[in-house]
Amino acid sequence: MALSDTELIQKSQKGDSSAFEELVFRYDKRVLSIALKYVRDKDDAKDIYQEVFIRVYKSLKNFQFRSEFSTWLFRITTNVCLTYNSRTNKRINVPINDEYDEEQPDGVVLEAEPHTSSPEHIFSGAEINQKINEAVETLSPKQKMIFIMKHFEGFKLREIAVMMDCQEGTVKKYLFEANHKMRKLLKSVY
Repeated sequence: MALSDTELIQKSQKGDSSAFEELVFRYDKRVLSIALKYVRDKDDAKDIYQEVFIRVYKSLKNFQFRSEFSTWLFRITTNVCLTYNSRTNKRINVPINDEYDEEQPDGVVLEAEPHTSSPEHIFSGAEINQKINEAVETLSPKQKMIFIMKHFEGFKLREIAVMMDCQEGTVKKYLFEANHKMRKLLKSVY
């Protein structure tokens, strides 16, 4: 039977490296996914991933179970993404994942590619993806992170608020502004 996160953390805090490896294994794909969607560069995403787990390793001995481990981990991930952006001052793009085919409540359509495979449709889908990526590029780092966490990672607003260490109302404000800006910039596309 697999150990719970709590049991793995307790073992890790006592120096059990295999328990820490298991924690990393449980969450590594999600951390890498968030990083890749935020920076849209595999090498940069790997740097963020590495920085996240270095911070987790160094701080795990002080983890006091005041929140879920996953919440704590994703808060670290969020902070590393935001500071990585300001440190590197690189352009950031967020690809639109075609598995999202619903229109979100504020009208941001997350699907950009048509489901047909004719050359015209493929070209049109690529153009739309480019416009969406350009629109996402205009979001502030916090708007972008909240947009990604909500629309791509599926977190609830209160979960995002905990990860971003802010009020739920602040998350709603950033998400509303991001959705409004995206809708305005993509008006000609949809």
